[in-house]
Amino acid sequence: MVLIVGGEGSGKRTFAQSLGYTPSQMADGVLDGSPVIFHVEQMVFKCPESADSLLEPLLKKAVVICNEVGSGVMPVDWQERAGREATGRLCVRLAQKADCVVRMVAGIPTVIKGQL
Repeated sequence: MVLIVGGEGSGKRTFAQSLGYTPSQMADGVLDGSPVIFHVEQMVFKCPESADSLLEPLLKKAVVICNEVGSGVMPVDWQERAGREATGRLCVRLAQKADCVVRMVAGIPTVIKGQL
């Protein structure tokens, strides 16, 4: 599994397409038969306490894409903070088990674990 992380609009989806995946093979925040899942953070924010249950299904995907949610100002809203915390912890576990982890910055991929 390849984990791609980065800020909103950093080129994560375009990079996944450069790996040979088409938009029709990408699911937006839904665990279905698609090999590529993006907006993992939205899945977690819906129910932060069930983030652990997403680990195994996500590990079965070819590519998992998640927006960076840990940077910036700490939200006042406790639900928002819980979502950020759960997303971060899930990404840590995904990165530990991923074959490759790529960080996207301004459209430039940086491999921080493994190789493509």
